Amino acid sequence: MKQVRCAIYTRKSSDEGLEQSFNSLDAQREACAAYILSQASEGWTALPEIYDDGGLSGGTLERPALKRLLAEVAAGRVDIIVVYKVDRLTRSLFDFAKLVETFDAAGTSFVSVTQSFNTTTSMGRLTLNMLLSFAQFEREVTAERIRDKIAASKARGMWMGGTPPLGYAPSDRTLTIVEEHAALIRHLFARYLALGSVRQLQEELAGQGITVPARVSISGKSLGGGTFTRGQLYGILKNVIYRGQIGHKDMVYPGLQPAIIDEATFTATQAMLADHLQGHRRRANAAENSPLAGKVVDDKGEPLVATHACKGKVRHRYYVSRALHHGGSDTGLRLPARELEGLVTERLATLLADPLQLATTMSLEVTPHLLTALPARCASLSVQLAERRPALVTAVVTRVAVGAGEIGVIVDLPALAAALGVEQPVDAPATIMLACGARLTRSGRTLRLVQDNGSLTRASADKSLVRLVAQARRWWQVLRTGEIDIAELATREGVTASYATRVLRLAFLSPAVTEAILAGRQRAGITAASLTLKATVPTDWRAQKAAFLPAG
Repeated sequence: MKQVRCAIYTRKSSDEGLEQSFNSLDAQREACAAYILSQASEGWTALPEIYDDGGLSGGTLERPALKRLLAEVAAGRVDIIVVYKVDRLTRSLFDFAKLVETFDAAGTSFVSVTQSFNTTTSMGRLTLNMLLSFAQFEREVTAERIRDKIAASKARGMWMGGTPPLGYAPSDRTLTIVEEHAALIRHLFARYLALGSVRQLQEELAGQGITVPARVSISGKSLGGGTFTRGQLYGILKNVIYRGQIGHKDMVYPGLQPAIIDEATFTATQAMLADHLQGHRRRANAAENSPLAGKVVDDKGEPLVATHACKGKVRHRYYVSRALHHGGSDTGLRLPARELEGLVTERLATLLADPLQLATTMSLEVTPHLLTALPARCASLSVQLAERRPALVTAVVTRVAVGAGEIGVIVDLPALAAALGVEQPVDAPATIMLACGARLTRSGRTLRLVQDNGSLTRASADKSLVRLVAQARRWWQVLRTGEIDIAELATREGVTASYATRVLRLAFLSPAVTEAILAGRQRAGITAASLTLKATVPTDWRAQKAAFLPAG
């Protein structure tokens, strides 16, 4: 007679009573073992392994014993799984469907010793699905009751468990103050109000050697012991429990626990946190604003719209022709915002670099006082441009005209005079046009700005090119030992010998060209593809400089 290997699986949702010598899991296993014994004439034999999951919900398959059992099923070492009731295996219809698929694939079946049904018939499958539906319904209703009980208890100010906040210890359904830790909490609130910055508070605590007090939770888990993080400090400063309240979702209720922080201190802290958060958002939004929005036009006078696109967590800003942006046309300009703004900023910095010429351009009356003050004021505005503060560019630039070979920047001279703190004569010019020698080149779908000397307006290292130069140097280090030739190297690297030869030429680039590539300052159009596809790379370093670096 063929032996039928039977594995007994038991489960209990809570750990209540599991410490008893004969508990619910033992009772389930005994009933299953008796059933297997009654089928001994059919060759049924109970496997010795025990698969018990005590204190684990049937709403998930993340159970250690069940995982071990499924591994045995997949290995073909179990023929039948015996359970006391179907809901011991799972209370989820979705999970049950996955289990049945796993059992079918392994040729394993299961039996419930207290529920008789035959899953080979449509009526048996209907019966099983009805049982599981009621089991899932019971689990969801139980979960709703628990959530409602927690909400009602918190509305009455009770502490419903979990890790108690620093400064408190659990006591029945409330919290009691641990005075030693409460003194530290009061110190944190007081110092934050004095410093006005969580970052400075963190640095002060670290400098004074103040760490998170070490504690042990009810379950025996060690807590604290390290330095305060900014996240921990924010969590403490915002926690309504310290004001004597209990929070639940979006609601706050009076708590049964005594307050550690008085009402006035807590309110002042929340006001300061909210003010700093709004200020941070304003600064972040300002940093991402487009200072030339509404001021950029193409060579036909059509405006370009400031827009952006997100790739992952990176935000890329552009100035795009209105028709192209709204889908009315497939042609138009799409300029990287940072490159255009960088070009305009650089041109303004050049204007400010010569205070005397600027005074002449603005028709200022040159006095001894102006000769002394103007250079310092120009230097101050140059610092603002170098720090990429958009306010100055927005204030003084009224229009940016993007042409095929030149970009014209119209500067509002009265606005510039106000920024410099000087007065223009009545008959002085109102605007000045600054010409930026730059041409548009296409890179994929995006147009790039290239200055007259061949450099991009914004240096950015080409990662593919940098990797190629590094690869060329590694290959040359291998070849120079003389142990293998270029054909063997190409075979080892999985490339053709001609490609390896073209790459190896990059190992002999001049130091100036190599440094420029690493910094992204090579001539526009010099890419990994151009350097490996071109017929030759000059061996003379001066020729390389002329070919690969911007002029001047």
